[in-house]
Amino acid sequence: MQLLRAGASGPAVAEVRCALRSFGLLPPVASGVPDDRYDSAVEHAVRAFQQRRGLITDGIVGPATYRALREARWTLGDRMLGLMISAPMAGDDVRTLQERLLELGFDPGRPAGVFDPQTEQALRKFQREYGLIQDGICGPATLRALRQLGRKVTGGRPALLREQERVRRAGPRLRGKRIVIDAGHGGPDRGVSLAGVAEADLMWDLARRLEGRMAATGMEALLSRGEHGCPAEPDRAAFANAADADLVLSLHTDANRSMHAEGLATFHFGTGEGVSSTVGEALAGLIHRELVARTRMLDCGVQPRTWEMLRLTRMPAVRIEVGYLTNLGDRRKLLDPVFRDVVAEGILVAVKRLYLLGQDDQPTGTFTFSDVLARELARADTV
Repeated sequence: MQLLRAGASGPAVAEVRCALRSFGLLPPVASGVPDDRYDSAVEHAVRAFQQRRGLITDGIVGPATYRALREARWTLGDRMLGLMISAPMAGDDVRTLQERLLELGFDPGRPAGVFDPQTEQALRKFQREYGLIQDGICGPATLRALRQLGRKVTGGRPALLREQERVRRAGPRLRGKRIVIDAGHGGPDRGVSLAGVAEADLMWDLARRLEGRMAATGMEALLSRGEHGCPAEPDRAAFANAADADLVLSLHTDANRSMHAEGLATFHFGTGEGVSSTVGEALAGLIHRELVARTRMLDCGVQPRTWEMLRLTRMPAVRIEVGYLTNLGDRRKLLDPVFRDVVAEGILVAVKRLYLLGQDDQPTGTFTFSDVLARELARADTV
């Protein structure tokens, strides 16, 4: 689709304005005033909507923002919900259904707002238990039952509690754990490119360094793309889901029109409205603290986002933005192979810390790759 920004006009802008009004972000249009102009009020409303939905707050309506605008208009009961293989149903109504099933003790996975096979399976189980037709479709009868029944699960969000319990049960050893390493961009999509340096190449190199270290500990490290490939984000997420990975690590660098923008940021799945991946947020924090301590890069924080790689994966996923290629200091660091080794070691150590659950740990920035290997070997000898 064409990007919509300040100064644009036409039917697509009128549609965006209508959606923003329905969310209470724009006032009703006055009689005689054009309703198809992308003015400053629309830009501010788009930014507010993006902030609310965990999107990049640039005030521009691109594919992700347009899709979020469409999904946000649905409430549970507006339409029948079911599994559509070719074009999965997505929207706030799907997310509400998933959260309701979780409250009743059924597991549709993370409430990401996409009706996938796991959601259908949870819905069928609910229908079977409550004597409904087991068609996996949320129609009027199923909807009435969902609204009439009280909660079974209390004490926190069930999906998030399940994430934490899986980590606890996985144990502290890294051996056997399956990690998908997602090197950003690739192939014809070079990502951020400046002075002959491309994000795709740097992140591929970093991914291979991380893959080697993980393999040495006995982990199964899977790359989401080849050296010259560039799958779409939904395909990368589908790869991780099909592999039944334990974690996903997505590697990127950033860019900005200002050469003064610099620093490191990490992202996890979260809507900004109370829905968040608990383990993803914990892992993002661990990675962030390790890398800030080891690289001395500017701390740009840990932030929730609803990007597809974070939202569509069924396991905790973290996106790491390792500096700005448009900043001279960050670019100089990224071009140094030793620096990329430091980043790979920091990420590996953070993953180890996640599974240690705070036990027998060391101060941030002091745990080394050799320490990790020694502990893995020691645990292997005691088994």
